[in-house]
Amino acid sequence: MTDLLPPEFDRRTVDAEGVRIHARIGGDGPPVLLLHGYPQTHLIWHHVAPLLAAGHTVVLTDLRGYGDSDKPRSGPDHAAYAKRSMARDQVLVMRELGFDRFAVVGHDRGGRVGHRLALDHPGAVTALAVLDIVPTRHAFRHADADFGLGYYHWYFLAAGDGIPEHLIGADPAFWVRTRMGARHQDGTPFSPQALDEYVRCFSDPAAIHATCEDYRAAASIDLVHDDADAAQGRRVTCPLLALWGEHSFVGRHYDVLDVWRAYAEDVRGQALPCDHYVPEEAPARTAELLAAFLPAAP
Repeated sequence: MTDLLPPEFDRRTVDAEGVRIHARIGGDGPPVLLLHGYPQTHLIWHHVAPLLAAGHTVVLTDLRGYGDSDKPRSGPDHAAYAKRSMARDQVLVMRELGFDRFAVVGHDRGGRVGHRLALDHPGAVTALAVLDIVPTRHAFRHADADFGLGYYHWYFLAAGDGIPEHLIGADPAFWVRTRMGARHQDGTPFSPQALDEYVRCFSDPAAIHATCEDYRAAASIDLVHDDADAAQGRRVTCPLLALWGEHSFVGRHYDVLDVWRAYAEDVRGQALPCDHYVPEEAPARTAELLAAFLPAAP
């Protein structure tokens, strides 16, 4: 197990109603929860977390199904990997650590979990930052040929009959390294140790299956929840910061702030000179913008 975080980041395993979530905690000040994306772990924040820890208590977790967190089996409705279930894990983790209110920063899948967390638990979230995403509902509802080619993995990973599990399982290192390498441009290179850790965790067949379930949920039960919110006029009420890579698919195909303003009441943000993996490609600027946005100590 590779550890790129400073030793003051304590390691914890927190029981979230029977699902063990792997967590790291460091720093001092207002609490902020950092959530990673696919196909990574909490180590995507290894540059950013120590910078934020100068003024915040920083909690990093592996989402259920990822890293060293539990990987529960899911039924035919994929509810175990609905963003509602994944978000509830994180609320329970933060409560167990003593934080009833906290900020959330999520990249990629973690941003989708953060979006659901802010909708389902508005009293818990003081601020939300989403990195290189637009809402799942918007992406699917406006999908075209460019989206299908650029985000083909959404459809591949959501396929049934064990097809993606079988194909990825034949060479998980190839899948992780090529998937990430194809979405990196002009930024800080990936840490070889971080890549090795992503491969280590993703080489577990249970992780491959669980992360496919994450995408199957996104294409099914998550849309049911999102459509219900839209019908009821529910939006994110806390301040929302959107950051994205100017070279990423998101940056090239969406008016990111305009899209988020249909889903949140208080939106601001900007592009950074990178592709998809914002916290690893542009860590110093990411940390600077997050520190300016997140609630500060009184």
